[in-house]
Amino acid sequence: MANYYSDHPEIAFHLAHPLMKRIVELKERNYEDAKTYDYAPVDLGDAIENYKQILDITGDVAANIIAPNSESVDLEGPHLENGRMIYASKTFENLDATRKAGLWGVSMPRRYGGLNLPNVVFSMLSEVISAADAGFQNIWSLQSCIDTLYEFGSEEQRQKYIPRVCAGEGMSMDLTEPDAGSDLQRVMLKATFDEKENCWRLNGVKRFITNGDSDIHLVLARSEEGTKDGRGLSMFIYDTRNGGVNVRHIEHKLGIHGSPTCELTYKNAKAELCGSTRLGLIKYVMALMNGARLGIAAQSVGLSQEAYNEGLAYARERAQFGQKIIEFPAVYDMLSRMKAKLDAGRSLLYQTAAYVDVYKCLEDIERDRKLTPEEKQELKKYQRLADAFTPLAKGMNSEYANQNAYDAISIHGGSGFIMEYKSQRLYRDARIFSIYEGTTQLQVVAAIRYIINGTMLTNIKEMLEELACSGSSAALKSRVEALIPVYEEALATVKALDNQDAIDFLSRRLYDMTAEVVMSLLIIRDAAKAPELFSKSANVYVRMAEENVIGKAAYIKAFRPEDLASFNAE
Repeated sequence: MANYYSDHPEIAFHLAHPLMKRIVELKERNYEDAKTYDYAPVDLGDAIENYKQILDITGDVAANIIAPNSESVDLEGPHLENGRMIYASKTFENLDATRKAGLWGVSMPRRYGGLNLPNVVFSMLSEVISAADAGFQNIWSLQSCIDTLYEFGSEEQRQKYIPRVCAGEGMSMDLTEPDAGSDLQRVMLKATFDEKENCWRLNGVKRFITNGDSDIHLVLARSEEGTKDGRGLSMFIYDTRNGGVNVRHIEHKLGIHGSPTCELTYKNAKAELCGSTRLGLIKYVMALMNGARLGIAAQSVGLSQEAYNEGLAYARERAQFGQKIIEFPAVYDMLSRMKAKLDAGRSLLYQTAAYVDVYKCLEDIERDRKLTPEEKQELKKYQRLADAFTPLAKGMNSEYANQNAYDAISIHGGSGFIMEYKSQRLYRDARIFSIYEGTTQLQVVAAIRYIINGTMLTNIKEMLEELACSGSSAALKSRVEALIPVYEEALATVKALDNQDAIDFLSRRLYDMTAEVVMSLLIIRDAAKAPELFSKSANVYVRMAEENVIGKAAYIKAFRPEDLASFNAE
């Protein structure tokens, strides 16, 4: 029987990440929960076994329920009835299966009914579910919104809402409006305090809201009258049970048909303030978005895996000119690049998730006790790393998912363009990954300050120094090491430009170079530990990185600010 987790040992490999011991130690707090909950782990080995069991259950559900339902969900999609969104028929089956498997509220502490899983494992679950159906992964993974409520809400709100999510109720984050897309400072949905009812009331419109008719919403709204920027925005909790919000429209999209994208009208809807006023955008949405971006990186890796699987299977079966097409250099070159992007992107995903885990665990501990000076330094270190790596993980993996889906169709030839083949759906589903929760261009904006100020260069040099390997992996390490001066020179050239437009223009190239060097080092590290899984991908990916880094460096070296005029579309 197929299993989307155990069929791919590359996923389980990352449970042995160098930071995993520290993550479990922090997450389990000396395994105190084992005294109260019989399913809580008693040591590191027990925790890892628990993770593997949960992943195996998820892999089974994904392969044998969600994946077989995906075609039907794609064809039917959600629909609108009397101001309410109704899921596609098979989506209800998926929801029922994941609820019965206990796959909701999984990141939450056990005292609320959760499984206390770290981000690394949650990302693995997201990847596995996305491989089966990226649209359903959207619905399922939005449970991670509860992390923001847990982090910033009151204990009363935690007790009220977290058990509901752990029982399988869905969530949404209602941020975007018709006039406020990427520029969330323009949000105008109005929040006013109702003195008589001692609650907040929300009025206005939200647009492009994923899973918009969910049970529990986190809503960004303008609470400070007369303001026009982010300082007047606060975060609110809206409970669908209270009424006041209707679905006005469900978008007809290119892909992820199973994931409802709604336009909502708020009419005097009762809501609760989450956290403090004025911090909605400045603090809370940033936390929401970083979690969502990591989720999309996992979604992208899952789809990349499925695209590679489809391309590989077809190439092995399809014969032309008397031989299987997988024997043609043009085809196996394409497949080897797909696999290299998949493996390197997955390594970047779990490296980033591990950084997030360490600092988030320390933040959680700090709510109960004062951190030691060493712990405070550790928190700051991993928060900086998480902030620097998250836009790389989201941007690069979403681009790779698009590229792998494109190549899967190319391998299928004309059949790939036919609706009966899965590749066309993967291609349609992937296109949104590099758009929502911040386009790739916005990921560049988020990452570039860590590149320009030298933070990423320092990280790269530290990674290089810590990379212990021998044989073919050592040879690859030397080749990446030779790229560092090329990268440094390109970085210095951009920094020396006295023209912000020119720096902005070249930022994407620096971003790509940075990510490609980082992923080269990560995949070499993986190949040194598990050559049977990663040696081929490491060899291919380093060659790709050389090709790209040297080419982009040459472009930057030859660039002059006055060249901008020739690129201006007007």
